Amino acid sequence: MPELREALVKKLQEENKLCKSSVMVTAGANQAFVNLVLTLCDAGDSVVMFAPYYFNAYMSFQMTGVTNILVGPGQPDTLYPDADWLEKTLSETKPTPKLVTVVNPGNPSGTYIPEPLLKRISDICREAGSWLVVDNTYEYFMYDDLKHSCVEGNHIVNIFSFSKAYGMMGWRVGYIAYPSEAEDFGTQLLKVQDNIPICASILSQHLALYSLEMGPEWVVERVKGLVKNREIVLEALSPLGEESVKGGEGAIYLWAKLPDKYVNDFEIVRWLAHRHGVVVIPGSACGCPGNLRISFGGLLEDDCKAAAERLRRGLEELVKDGMVK
Repeated sequence: MPELREALVKKLQEENKLCKSSVMVTAGANQAFVNLVLTLCDAGDSVVMFAPYYFNAYMSFQMTGVTNILVGPGQPDTLYPDADWLEKTLSETKPTPKLVTVVNPGNPSGTYIPEPLLKRISDICREAGSWLVVDNTYEYFMYDDLKHSCVEGNHIVNIFSFSKAYGMMGWRVGYIAYPSEAEDFGTQLLKVQDNIPICASILSQHLALYSLEMGPEWVVERVKGLVKNREIVLEALSPLGEESVKGGEGAIYLWAKLPDKYVNDFEIVRWLAHRHGVVVIPGSACGCPGNLRISFGGLLEDDCKAAAERLRRGLEELVKDGMVK
């Protein structure tokens, strides 16, 4: 819908300070990422992600034949992408990796990449000749007075989603902000779009346009309520020790390291589900065995308390007695 694209260009300029970007509307942010992989990469290209990574992005590379996936480390104390490692990897890997991707704030970690670090990552990519794809799905999910920011350049593509930003899960609307000056970029994106969904549902696009007209205040107000949920879950994770829990600056996730002897996090996840009735995501799915992703979103406060109590009891038992059958 031209009206939706026009509204998104205005939103990008006013909210995200992206003034040289064109827009493609997609059937969700995951489809936006697949569009970009098919547009920018060929089978056999190398690409860069940082652990813990978003598993859907990893699978998007795999299913499109991009199997040389270089996974960089996060800083141990913050989980920020290691820019020194990135600079070294892009300069030493031949041919140069085609694409680098980050999620900000992060899924699965909830870590927010500070603007100076994001700009450094952008500069490293530009100098190496690599594309930088930034997933901004959780742009409105920021805590502790942190402010979300974007970077722009002829080597940068930004992804956004209505699913989280406007509470439209299931309506499947996302969008790509790509550099207007990048020659033929939009044409190549359209080739991919025309062979996957053709377009996002027209009904969903109308709802997205209405949401933009109403503004993000509805979601921003509800995000404030997630601060209490985060506190509740942080307390539930206390049996693991304060130093074991990271993230939570943005998005709806916390990242927790299990005791060293529990490398098989899939076993822990199954045990917590069957014995204690609480479900979390294994870090192995995100390239980091021995960790857990815990979500504090999508729950009313009372439900969050009930789930957190189950999680706390399970972790206390795990630390004290192990996986009791």
